[in-house]
Amino acid sequence: MISDKPRFDLAIARFDAANAEDPNKEVIDGKEYPKELLYAQRMTDMLNRFAPDAPEHVQLAVRAQHICRWKVPREDYPMDRAGYHQWRTYLYKYHGETAGAIMRELGYDEETIGKLQSLLRKEKLKLNPETQLLEDVVDLTFLEHYLEAFVQKYSSRYEEEKLLDILRKTWKKMSEKGHEAALKLDFKPEMLAVVQKALG
Repeated sequence: MISDKPRFDLAIARFDAANAEDPNKEVIDGKEYPKELLYAQRMTDMLNRFAPDAPEHVQLAVRAQHICRWKVPREDYPMDRAGYHQWRTYLYKYHGETAGAIMRELGYDEETIGKLQSLLRKEKLKLNPETQLLEDVVDLTFLEHYLEAFVQKYSSRYEEEKLLDILRKTWKKMSEKGHEAALKLDFKPEMLAVVQKALG
């Protein structure tokens, strides 16, 4: 249920305009797209297939999941496990603040903004159904659109176990409904084999 459709559409457009500034590009069928804009659109597409009746703040959180992520480079943090977690923790806050500022300008109330920011901080995963929904959409989008590049990145035999461990951790974060949807994705045979190996 969207409380104010024109305002919602404007919020989505503002999120997209911010992500359209991403200097990093992804090429699909010969056409170049700003990386985070494409990611945001893929996230919404996945949500519309997985949970089309999601509340407004969930729809907005899905679209803002990576908003302006390139402005907080991974390289700004120590290149170790602790540094990675510091980066991710800051990003959760940063994405919420960035999206929240846009929503505030458009007249959204603080309760709705707070719900979006709580989702983007991934609070109460496994306990809050809406946080779990966002996580499922994140993981399904990853499996459908980014798994292949991920597999290529960890293609050496030495790194295979790391890849399988990441896939297992991803699977563990998903709900049963998410698992069912994941197994129905149109994987290439070699990608399906990787997923099955991780789960086996």
